[in-house]
Amino acid sequence: MSATRLLVLGVVRRLSQAHGYLVGAELESWEAGQWAGLRSGSIYHALRQLAKDGLLDATEVHEWPGRVDYVINDKGEAEFLRLLRTALSVPDRRPEMFDAAIALLPALPKEEAITLLKERLRAMEDERARIEAVMRESPRPGHLTELFDLRAKQASGDAAWTQGLIVRLERGAEPA
Repeated sequence: MSATRLLVLGVVRRLSQAHGYLVGAELESWEAGQWAGLRSGSIYHALRQLAKDGLLDATEVHEWPGRVDYVINDKGEAEFLRLLRTALSVPDRRPEMFDAAIALLPALPKEEAITLLKERLRAMEDERARIEAVMRESPRPGHLTELFDLRAKQASGDAAWTQGLIVRLERGAEPA
């Protein structure tokens, strides 16, 4: 799964209709280049590929030679929601996937977002417990012990943050 794919679908969906420069400007305002590694070339490539895959409808704008406007279609909407739900509920070692999902969180009803985040929380707690069990069961050289300890603490910190977000959403915060 690609954060670029999720983000580009999400921005086109959010804007209703957009061309590459507009998608890029929106993602730049989110500083997505920093946390998702997006470049303008990857945005234009993603738009063309998503249209080729039948997820976006493309229309040439005759008043502006070379400009193509994109609109998400039903197939693209289904793919966007699938990607978003997976990125929210399934922990991934690539943080940009979850970052993209958080940026697009308002696309889901709050109750569904909470349910997906609870799935993620359970998976992170299971991962932390698994890592700690591996550390207890078999001795490792010091540098590997440090690596496993880091991974366990990262899972624990991510779980604590996710639990806090769930609480904020349950108390009425809007995922805006």
